[in-house]
Amino acid sequence: MKDLKLTLRGRLTIVYGGLFLLIGAVLLIVNYVLVSGSLPEAGTYARTATAALGPAISSNGPAVGTPMAPARTVPASEALQLVSGSLSDYRSSTLSQLILTSVLALVIAAALAVALGWVVSGKALHPIHAITSTARRLGARSLDRRINLDGPSDELKELADTFDGMLDRLAVSFDSQKRFVANASHELRTPLAVQRTLIEVALADPEAGPEVRKLGQQLLYTNERSERMIEGLLVLARSDRGLTSRTPVRLDEIAEQVARSVRARAAEKQVTVRVNAVPRTVAGDPVLLERLVTNLVDNAITYNHENGSVLVEVGTDPALVVRNTGAQVDPNAVPQLFEPFRRLTERTGDSRNAGLGLSIVRSVAQAHGGTVHAEAGAHGGLAVAVRLPG
Repeated sequence: MKDLKLTLRGRLTIVYGGLFLLIGAVLLIVNYVLVSGSLPEAGTYARTATAALGPAISSNGPAVGTPMAPARTVPASEALQLVSGSLSDYRSSTLSQLILTSVLALVIAAALAVALGWVVSGKALHPIHAITSTARRLGARSLDRRINLDGPSDELKELADTFDGMLDRLAVSFDSQKRFVANASHELRTPLAVQRTLIEVALADPEAGPEVRKLGQQLLYTNERSERMIEGLLVLARSDRGLTSRTPVRLDEIAEQVARSVRARAAEKQVTVRVNAVPRTVAGDPVLLERLVTNLVDNAITYNHENGSVLVEVGTDPALVVRNTGAQVDPNAVPQLFEPFRRLTERTGDSRNAGLGLSIVRSVAQAHGGTVHAEAGAHGGLAVAVRLPG
């Protein structure tokens, strides 16, 4: 059971029980005062009784073990003392019994009130639990879930209907985004591919002059940057929509494969890439996970210096760590690197990157239920850690 102090249901139960105890205590005090006032005062009642009987009272009770003893006369003062003491004992006993039974009844009733308050508050808050449960299950690919709360038109039903209406609007927005991504994948890639082919054909012409070749190289550079940016946007949009299915993926094998694929590029940059991996299997999309590792390693190579190094570690927790040498990075600027189109251009003269690498890494990690964290190295460079569920 959850801590009562941390749940609305527990707080309501405490309020119900506290109010019942307060009202019960007030009723107990009122009952005590009324009963105490209705019982006669011992001294007053005794004086009235003895005065009615006269100055003396006869007593003819038999002595123990003897024949009938003669009657004797009891003085009025002694009779008053006897009657007063007897009434005081009776009054005290009655009030004590009243308090004992009332407190016992109040404790039992309070326990029942708390139990009933817990049940009643649970039923009253059931719609809120339904809203919370639906919100937890929501995802980019599960926006078809609705609460559909039945019952009277009260505040909770209005809240549930408002939540369902918001989900309807979100579903329309996500569907529109999916259509846009599908259309952009074709409409943007095709013209760029045609442009690249035309430029390459023009550069292959033997009669092309130096100025044409220089212009062609610049156009190819611009075209390559546009293709990389569009590809990054499409991957980012795909990962933001979540995963359609999950399969067991060997993260250590992906790291080894990526390290082999970037070996030539790393050699051009005079950067050494090393992998220190243990077998690690995660559930996810192999294509997106490969893109995650590739982006981290590409960034580590790009934002590095000559004779630098890149270390790729695969373990249990975190699942993946990529460390690189390089220029000193301001720790306050590190969180900005995960925002789209944000990069620290002062670390490198290469401007072909669109600033989507770490944004894609974060989006892919979140799609797999994981997190990503980066820290500036004490002697330069970055250390990016990715945590993924098993």
